[in-house]
Amino acid sequence: MNQTKDRSLNAYQKPVTLKNVILFTLPTIAMSLFMSFYTMVDGLFVSRLIGTNALSAINLTAPVISLVTAVSTMLATGGSAAIMKKMGEKKEKEARQDFTSLILVNILVGLIMGTIGYFAMNIIFSNMKLSLEVMSYCRDYLGHYLIFTVPILLMNNFSLYLIASGKSSLSFICSVAGGIANIILDYVFIQILGMGIGGAAVATGIGYSVTTAVGFIVFSQKKSMLHFVKPVYRFSVLKKTITNGCSEMATALVTGITTLIFNWTMLKYVGENGVAAITIIMYVLMFVSSLFSGYSYGAAPMISYYYGAQNHLKLKKLIRMSLKIIAGISASAALISLLITEPLVSVFTEPSSPVYQLAVTGNRICTTALLFIGFNIFSSGMFTALNNGVISAVLAFTRSFVFMIICLLALPALLGVTGIWLANPAAELMAVLLSAWMLLKYRKKYQY
Repeated sequence: MNQTKDRSLNAYQKPVTLKNVILFTLPTIAMSLFMSFYTMVDGLFVSRLIGTNALSAINLTAPVISLVTAVSTMLATGGSAAIMKKMGEKKEKEARQDFTSLILVNILVGLIMGTIGYFAMNIIFSNMKLSLEVMSYCRDYLGHYLIFTVPILLMNNFSLYLIASGKSSLSFICSVAGGIANIILDYVFIQILGMGIGGAAVATGIGYSVTTAVGFIVFSQKKSMLHFVKPVYRFSVLKKTITNGCSEMATALVTGITTLIFNWTMLKYVGENGVAAITIIMYVLMFVSSLFSGYSYGAAPMISYYYGAQNHLKLKKLIRMSLKIIAGISASAALISLLITEPLVSVFTEPSSPVYQLAVTGNRICTTALLFIGFNIFSSGMFTALNNGVISAVLAFTRSFVFMIICLLALPALLGVTGIWLANPAAELMAVLLSAWMLLKYRKKYQY
């Protein structure tokens, strides 16, 4: 058992080099990218096999789904930071007790959220003034999605805990297997069995459940660095988990709120075609953002461990190297997005469709945001890993809500539809300036 534990911790003992950091974070990056990819495939199947109104419905349900994602992300990132800090402090028994209790909390929260969401969705959609067809799609998709609330919460948690336990490759394999299952089941449920948009939701839920099932198997084995033990409920740990993860929760939650406002604004200026167009663009932004999120999630356990071990030399080298990596990815992603805008949009809709030109124009403008998104995501994730949930929450909340709402209210009023497309890049630019200030302000405190 000690040999297994030593192998799991070995990754943290290696020198901080570009090669070692990439190897440590690559499975997480690939996992995050693959999950975003098969979310895009969901949209592709729905758009091509059902129609762009169904694609609009997926975006209209996004605020409710974001609430589920927000809570699972909060418990996963906040819990991982708190537990890995204890591992770095050699409090291994306490870390495992906290790990087990937090998994049980996830199950309870998932049951409550799934039940409330199912009974509240009719009220939510009836107030949106949608066509009967789109409203029917929304109810069908969300109703089936909420069945998998518990597996979705556990999937996010187990993914991070597998990574923290030195099993990032297994986490990636689970994501790939789940993604492949989702893609295959999308076609089977929608095209062959005729389940419609509800089939897409079920396929997604089953895909997410793969990691959950594997997680239960792995963490039931005592040879794993983290494994289930008799839980000990410490309110201070739950409080720390919520505090640490509240920034990531804020990011996911206000993303849902701003998506809702995006939808309302687009319905006002363009109609349901505009919602379909913005859905396509959000897929592009989500795909690239997942690259940065994957890196941040992968690097977070290292940051937490070095911080807990007070290894300031490794901490400084890791953070500075991370900023250079993100700068390179940001420039490359923005250039590629501009070059492939038209063929990318044509995958989702025909060039003759009114949605096509809206999406092409919007993507070319929104691509500017890719220059800033990575720095904002990493800055927030870094402070979470450093157990400074307050600063992380400030960065996440101002970026995803305050700056975005200001831009969404002001720019469309001045520039019309163009203002809607400019809102995202403008908000990200404002956020990156705040992130840079916070990074400089706390540099001496954390000695990075």
